Amino acid sequence: MQAIVIGGLGGMGQGVARDLIKQEKITKVTLGDIITDPERMQAKLRASDKISLIKIDVNDHNGLVEAIKGNDVVVNCAGPFYKTAVAVARAAVEAKVNYIDICDDYEAVPILFSSTDIDKAAKEAGVTVLTGMGSDPGTNNVLVKWYVNKLDSVDEIHLFWVVSIAELHGAAWDHSLHMVTGKLPQYIDGKLEYVEGGTGEETAQFLEPLGTCVVRYVGHPQPITIPRYIEGVKKVIIKGALIPSWVDELIKEQKDTGFLNSEPVDLKGTQVVPYDLTLKLWGDIPKGRDNGPQSSGLKVIVKGERDGKRVTYTADMAGRMAPGTGLPASIAALMMDDGQVTVKGVVAPEGCIDPEIFLAELVKRGARIHQSETVESLVTL
Repeated sequence: MQAIVIGGLGGMGQGVARDLIKQEKITKVTLGDIITDPERMQAKLRASDKISLIKIDVNDHNGLVEAIKGNDVVVNCAGPFYKTAVAVARAAVEAKVNYIDICDDYEAVPILFSSTDIDKAAKEAGVTVLTGMGSDPGTNNVLVKWYVNKLDSVDEIHLFWVVSIAELHGAAWDHSLHMVTGKLPQYIDGKLEYVEGGTGEETAQFLEPLGTCVVRYVGHPQPITIPRYIEGVKKVIIKGALIPSWVDELIKEQKDTGFLNSEPVDLKGTQVVPYDLTLKLWGDIPKGRDNGPQSSGLKVIVKGERDGKRVTYTADMAGRMAPGTGLPASIAALMMDDGQVTVKGVVAPEGCIDPEIFLAELVKRGARIHQSETVESLVTL
């Protein structure tokens, strides 16, 4: 089995590659990146004879198609995905190669599902386009499906995440600012609503070392994808937080004061985009600031009924972001090659990934899922 990882020298791409090269069936993993400095590659990857490195520009469609051809799967880790997911998926379909991404930007999802040269063409070519197969979205989507399978009906799904800025690098900062700007999709009262990003504050408890965090509405794909596959669900909301808390508070102030605006302003005769300037400054946080622990976390809450009783399932996970995001994509790629992902065309994890197989593989790789089940029933006298 041969795989190509786009954005392969980024933290998430290398997380995918580290797991892939451990598998006996993998003969070659190509890391494709716009910057091909081998010093960026981790020692374990440099030492592997399964790894090769090539230069790839996701904006060069023909070059992308040629690079993807001949592989069994392409894994897109080149963020931010509102800029790259559609382009790489389109190239994969043209190359007739199965596609996986870790897309956490909601804007790409409707385009992937509706584009005739992606969804329709993929179905005709017998190609799977699996979008959102990282941590969030990804693992938490599969956890949702796992709990849905245990219930007679589901009405509410709450997805929370927290990321320490000690784990943020490169394009992740662009996503972190972008996901709280403008009106964002949430599934409320059985329909897609658009709420103001960064609002809807509530407190959530995460596993240590993360603790209690204030989460807010963010722009991730699950409110769009989950209702496609979970019949009868009335609410799918997703909220997230960057920690330490000073980060989200400062981002909120930047948003309120126009520093995240995307329209250019004139500054001494030069057109400057406030968002671009703010993004640049976030990439160089002064030394001495608290960057939080080297950890990220997920919380999944699924509410429904079983045998006439109200049941709530809760799952919590915590760990490093790169393996937490890279492992799910690697596992999905291996499941595809084993014939365990059969849906063709564009699909989300909850629509094609067998939870039992996936979670068993995730646990085998060291993941720990802390679960609780609460059953409520009315007693009549």
